Amino acid sequence: MSEVTAKGKAAKKASYQLIGLSTEKKNEALGKIAKQLIIDKDFLIKENQKDLEDGRKKGLSESILDRIMLNVNRIDDMAAAIMLLIELNDPIGERLETIEKENGLLIKKQRVPIGVIGMIYEARPNVTIDAATLSLKTGNAVILRGSSSAKYSNIALVSSIHKALENTEIPVEAVQLIEDTSRETAKELFHLNEYLDVLIPRGGKNLIETVIKESTVPVLETGAGNCHIFIDQTADITMVEKIVLNGKTQRPSVCNAIEGLLIHEKWFEENGVRILELLDEKGIELYGDEAVCSSFPRAKTATEEDWSTEYLALKLSVKTVKGVSDAIDHINRYGSKHSEAILTMDEQNAHTFLNKVDAAAVYHNASTRFTDGFEFGYGAEIGISTQKLHARGPMGLPALTSSKYFIYGQGQIRE
Repeated sequence: MSEVTAKGKAAKKASYQLIGLSTEKKNEALGKIAKQLIIDKDFLIKENQKDLEDGRKKGLSESILDRIMLNVNRIDDMAAAIMLLIELNDPIGERLETIEKENGLLIKKQRVPIGVIGMIYEARPNVTIDAATLSLKTGNAVILRGSSSAKYSNIALVSSIHKALENTEIPVEAVQLIEDTSRETAKELFHLNEYLDVLIPRGGKNLIETVIKESTVPVLETGAGNCHIFIDQTADITMVEKIVLNGKTQRPSVCNAIEGLLIHEKWFEENGVRILELLDEKGIELYGDEAVCSSFPRAKTATEEDWSTEYLALKLSVKTVKGVSDAIDHINRYGSKHSEAILTMDEQNAHTFLNKVDAAAVYHNASTRFTDGFEFGYGAEIGISTQKLHARGPMGLPALTSSKYFIYGQGQIRE
């Protein structure tokens, strides 16, 4: 029996043991995981250094290395996120609907665990903790398959989780890590229908598209982040400077950072060079249309590919547009349906933009960097869904549940 099949079988068995486990027991286990991360901090950082050293030898970019890196603050943040998760309401057992039939049948629709969740992801070892703890809080078992770039970090983190679970009501097998990061194990996971109830990819565009195309297990799609800010004609220059810089530079390697800047041509005539100079001063490579390159020679000419690229680095495509409709058309053509923002003092334009842009999260006069489970009050997140079925946007606890009908009778039969 292969590693994937063996761990799938063990996870399925564990998922049945999780059914009916009280919120108190689940929270107790989560608290022990948070404490164990702090206890194992030095070991986790040591193992993470192996991944960083391997990554540098392989020539990984600084943005990817930043995603992989664990330090004292990041481990503290992971533990803090778990403690916040403990405080959140447990959705399992929540009554969604009650129907009382004339014949006396009582029908109750309630939230229940999905069962076994498969998680395939790249680079970020914090996803290991997010996926495991969110799954356990909702009574799900989870099979994790990270990338080779964070192999040592993921093994160490799951080791900490297992140590924490040893003295709890939750079986250790409820959290499984596929340690073999070869393509073969990924493909096997794609077809593990006997044991997996859903597969969630989290990573770059290529990974997500591969999972969607090849998996026979139902996929809960998370999307890449080709996000934009549209500067409308009435946008306040001070607000623009603050929000655009935050959206691009606060953490360029994440999916809710902006990759495209659309500027109303009238606003550009008055303020365009100023904002481009500001971006250039921050070390951002600019790729622009003809108007941008004519006004700012340091900008490179944007190609068709640039408009749809998720750079995850200090690079930004910049285009002038005639107005809100032009901006919406561009975003709906090239965007990844993740997060989009309009900066404007015109309420009607804001209303039009927010309603007509096809994205999971839309912003008026605020940075796209807020599209995050923690910022939305969900604690840790399993990912940000850009699809429209089951879940959309940052996915917290409710996204990891299904529903079930409980029907109570007193001998009724259907005539």
